[in-house]
Amino acid sequence: MIGAIPMGRRSLLSGALLAAVLVLAACEGKDPVILTLDGESVRRSDFERHLAALETRGMGPLSEEARRGLLEAFLEQQALAIEARRRGLLARGAAAEDEPPAVLRLLADTVPPPAVSDAEIEAYYRTHPAERTVAESVALRQILVGTVNEARDVRRRVARDARAFETIARTLSKAPDAEMGGYMGRFERGQLPPELEAAAFSLPAGGTSEPVETALGYHVLRVESRQSARELSLDEARGRIREHLVRERQDVAARAFVAGILARARVNHEAALRSSSPPS
Repeated sequence: MIGAIPMGRRSLLSGALLAAVLVLAACEGKDPVILTLDGESVRRSDFERHLAALETRGMGPLSEEARRGLLEAFLEQQALAIEARRRGLLARGAAAEDEPPAVLRLLADTVPPPAVSDAEIEAYYRTHPAERTVAESVALRQILVGTVNEARDVRRRVARDARAFETIARTLSKAPDAEMGGYMGRFERGQLPPELEAAAFSLPAGGTSEPVETALGYHVLRVESRQSARELSLDEARGRIREHLVRERQDVAARAFVAGILARARVNHEAALRSSSPPS
């Protein structure tokens, strides 16, 4: 018969094919697919590389509970990246750093900002009294030095000329905010280390603290301004309430969109979390 393969060669080919199948099966066991969607696959090694990158950035070592929590976010991000490729928003073979911007474009296209009516804003204002309260806060500058004697010298110099605070901060302070004249930002209670909070909230606007010791060194603080706790009027609160409601509803819509994508996928959580050696 023309084109027939001799029996011996058929046996050799069958053996080679079987060996290839066994090798692929072994590889699959070591690195199983954890997500399949629209013909694309994500493997456990992809998730492990993601975890290794997080640990390198200071999050590790990660507990089993942390791995489980991170898995859900990872699978969602991968599913969104696959959907972005399907819609032409992300090229196949694109670098990993190109995926987050493409996912953001996808969400912007599919989950636009919802409309919020004035009536809804007024109802929220009436029913959420805590949300319309502005907490007490202070705007701070600091000069951070290494010794208490340096801090006392700074305090004496500022007492002679309060306007020199920013210049001294730029030239002497060891804090990251030195180049901004020591400006730290605005803080509410509970947002500062306890030592700094006690000093900052005891000062009047324009007041300068005595040296305050922390693990970083000795701080001299100046209160740029104070804002007392008060209740916002409806007109004052309207903008922040609108932003809150828009963000809240967008989050709900985004969760529903992601759930719809994952409903088309096959996910293997057990394989993703099964212990294995990190990929070489």
